[in-house]
Amino acid sequence: MTAAAEPSNARIAESLLAFWADAGVDGMLLDETFDRIEAGKVAPPQPPPGRAAAPAPAAPTLRNQPDVSAAVAQAQAMAAEATDIEALGAAIAAFEGCGLRFEGAASQAVFYRGRADAPLMVIGEGPGADEDRAGQPFVGRAGQLLDRMLAAAGLTERVFITNTVFWRPPGNRTPTPAEQAICAPFVERAIAIVKPKMLLLVGGASAKAMLKKEEGILSLRGRWHEWRSADGAHELPAMPTLHPAFLLRQPAAKKRAWADLLTLTERLDRPDRPD
Repeated sequence: MTAAAEPSNARIAESLLAFWADAGVDGMLLDETFDRIEAGKVAPPQPPPGRAAAPAPAAPTLRNQPDVSAAVAQAQAMAAEATDIEALGAAIAAFEGCGLRFEGAASQAVFYRGRADAPLMVIGEGPGADEDRAGQPFVGRAGQLLDRMLAAAGLTERVFITNTVFWRPPGNRTPTPAEQAICAPFVERAIAIVKPKMLLLVGGASAKAMLKKEEGILSLRGRWHEWRSADGAHELPAMPTLHPAFLLRQPAAKKRAWADLLTLTERLDRPDRPD
C-alpha cells in the first residue's frame, strides 16, 4: 500500500488563500504603508451649480444643563463658607447648580450619616430611591450589606458615609463626571471638616472621580492610592473597593471586598509614628 502523496507547496498556498478569502480578507501586507481608511473616503456630494448648499443643522441644545465651570465656582464659594458639617449640609441643600436636584431627586439632598469626627470617610457614588426618601446615604439593601461589613470589621462607630453627588440620578444611573465635578467642592470641604485619616472609595464611579483615574474598579481595588484635594492642601490614603450593590449581584466577590476592609482596618489601627 503506497503512502498518500504529500500536497505540493502550490496546493498548500492555494488552500490557504481560499481560507482567508472565505474569512473576508482581501489584502496583503505591503512593503510600504497604505492608508485604506483615507483611500476609501468618499467626497461629499456637491450641490448643482447655482444652488447654495443647505446649512448644517445646529447641534441640539440640552435643557437643564448648567454651566459646569460656573456651577463649580458657586459650589466652591458656598462650601468655603461652611465651618462645620451642619452648615455644609445647609449649603448643599440650598445649592441649585447641579441638575440632578431637578431631574432625579424626588425629595431632598442626601448628604451624610455617621460621625462628624470619624477616622474613616466612606464615599460612594450617589443616592438611590431609598436614600432619596430617607435623606441619608446607603440605607437600602446595598447600604445594609455595607453596614454588616463595617460592623464585622469593627468600623461601625468610626465612619462618616457620603457620596460623590447628593441627589439621586434619574433611574439610578451612574452620575456623570460633570455632575461629580460640580459636587466635588462640597465633598472636599467635608473631608477638610471631618479630617479623616483615610478614605474608602466604594464603587468604580467614586474611585475614578476621587482619584482622577480611568481604570476600572477591578483594577483599582485592593491597592492604596493617594487622594489629593484640588488645591493640593490635603492628601489622604485611599482604598477603592467593590460597591455592595455589585456584591449583591456577585456574592463570590465578597471575599475580595472583605480583604480590602481588612487591609484598611490594619492600617487604620496602626499606631501613629512619633514626629
